[in-house]
Amino acid sequence: MTWILVFIGGGLGSLLRFAIGKLIVFKGLGFPWGTFISNLLACFLFGFIYLTLTKIPKNDWMQPLLLVGFCGGFSTFSTFSFENVQLFQAGHWELCIFNILLSILTGFTCIYLLISKI
Repeated sequence: MTWILVFIGGGLGSLLRFAIGKLIVFKGLGFPWGTFISNLLACFLFGFIYLTLTKIPKNDWMQPLLLVGFCGGFSTFSTFSFENVQLFQAGHWELCIFNILLSILTGFTCIYLLISKI
């Protein structure tokens, strides 16, 4: 059942991200506003949903649907940010900084290398 919840939530989140990307287009500005706005909205929703779920008893089905599925499909940036907040709050600021730098640099490098080969 958990897999189905993640599947449904992920599909809905991906559709919303696609829609925002199509609706928010500022041609010629060069900045990916649609992705930026999706990532920020996903982070806000992830935090809001996470806090809400801590106050709701018997919410075992909501986390896979809303956090892993919907927010994950909407943006993996929300999960990335949440994990870094957890590291920071646990006092592992070195790991937090390392994760941020490593993730951004390797993600950028992987995409750059793939795209530059085309």
